[in-house]
Amino acid sequence: MGTLINLQNVGKTYITGSVANEVLKNVNLTIDEGEMVVILGPSGSGKSTLLNMLGGLDSASCGTITFGEKTVTELDDSKLSDFRAEDVGIVFQFYNLIPTLTAAENVALMSELGVEIMDPMEALKLVGLAGYENKFPSQMSGGQQQRVAIARAIAKRPRLLLCDEPTGALDTNTGKEILKLLCSQSRDGKRTVIMVTHNAAFADIADKVIYVKNGTVERIVTNEHPKDADEIDC
Repeated sequence: MGTLINLQNVGKTYITGSVANEVLKNVNLTIDEGEMVVILGPSGSGKSTLLNMLGGLDSASCGTITFGEKTVTELDDSKLSDFRAEDVGIVFQFYNLIPTLTAAENVALMSELGVEIMDPMEALKLVGLAGYENKFPSQMSGGQQQRVAIARAIAKRPRLLLCDEPTGALDTNTGKEILKLLCSQSRDGKRTVIMVTHNAAFADIADKVIYVKNGTVERIVTNEHPKDADEIDC
């Protein structure tokens, strides 16, 4: 696998009035194509900020971020918007589905980004929801809604799938099913998947674990033999 993402001396500082809040500093890391990556850290450690910068959702205050052949930190707003639309899929903790749209219609929303997407029925089938295309979010369980959210994210065939606490609103068994689905996107779909979580048990399913603490990458661990989601105790 080749390198997909490279961060060199990346930092992020938010300025509020005369107060500067440095939330990330001197981050150096690489992420390979097709890797399953878990970013671990307590609340306020900077892990969500790191995730957002990896996907071009937030800008770095310093340093360089490259994605494939693109230098993300040099893109103007228009090119950055194109990068997010074409290369990045996002899965949130609370699904973010439109309640008045069916599952298929929620997935089809991705076409409004101006990118070519797969047939919504195909995307729903890939996440185990064949036959659910005409159901509304209120007619589905939390796990099923999260599957729709994943189908929506992968419909545009992104190279990078970002997941922010994707199992945080789910019970343990349903959460494991979502983890299995995300792992399959990496291992079978050859897609780079990066997941933020505070649950240390999730480290065992990752190819690479990035530990974030007090705004710094404390350490990076590579798993030679990642576990299946069924094997972890979460």
